[in-house]
Amino acid sequence: MRSRLLTSLLLACALVPAQAAVSVVDDAGRTVTLARPAQRVIAMAPHVTELLFAAGGGPKVVGAMNYSDYPEAAKKLPLVGSNTQIDVESLLALNPDLVVVWHSGNTARQIAQLESLGIPIFRSEPTRLEQVATSLERLGSLLGAEAAANKAAADYRARIAALGARYGKRSPVTVFYQVWDSPLYTLNDAQIASDIIRLCGGRNVFGELKTVAPQVGVEAVVARDPEVILAGKRYDPANPGLKLWQAYGGMTAVKRNNLFTVDGDLLSRPGPRTAEGAARLCEQLETARSRR
Repeated sequence: MRSRLLTSLLLACALVPAQAAVSVVDDAGRTVTLARPAQRVIAMAPHVTELLFAAGGGPKVVGAMNYSDYPEAAKKLPLVGSNTQIDVESLLALNPDLVVVWHSGNTARQIAQLESLGIPIFRSEPTRLEQVATSLERLGSLLGAEAAANKAAADYRARIAALGARYGKRSPVTVFYQVWDSPLYTLNDAQIASDIIRLCGGRNVFGELKTVAPQVGVEAVVARDPEVILAGKRYDPANPGLKLWQAYGGMTAVKRNNLFTVDGDLLSRPGPRTAEGAARLCEQLETARSRR
């Protein structure tokens, strides 16, 4: 009897699948390998926090960067610094088995320091709409949450595809995206916001510039005469926002009242909510077309 019982137990143990190692390639082209799915994850940028929660990893996120304010549960996470300065001591105290960083936004020296301590690092830098979906899938693999992550990716892809089918072939609209007022900054085509503009049938008038976030002059914007000017919400009353352009009544965007406020988080934080921001922007560009 004992022999049969022991044999049964050994067979049962053999049939239980071991947690296999998981490997993915991050946005910097580096392979990230974990011996088992991550259980304690730190998000080093607001968009990373959103991606991790959307990929089914919310309960496993134990720390975050400042401005990680979505979803609501993220506001309760311990903070481990800012994009310019990581509080390494606080981060290590959380005992992470995976840190997801913003590749171009976090401090390279401190990221290297974390790697030297043996902490697995996934570098996140989605610059195209499709990369939001692949980010969800890859993070889902690292979290052992493939089902939730794959569903989120599929839902997102469906929303983006529907917008592309509806607006992508409409008559082109030239767009200036005013990221900051003073000095005046915009984005080039290497940013996801420009990919959204393209999805909606628009064209970024400064998209060809080599600098990711170039500073431009008012005269340069006037010379390019965009049909639409986009700007984020004014958080500081001293910033002129879209009022900056009221003095330039000869511009097409001003004459046609195509001065639109956008939610910068929805356009610049790559995550599932990007589809919501894209839908709003497509509607604004369609409004501009109706005013011709």
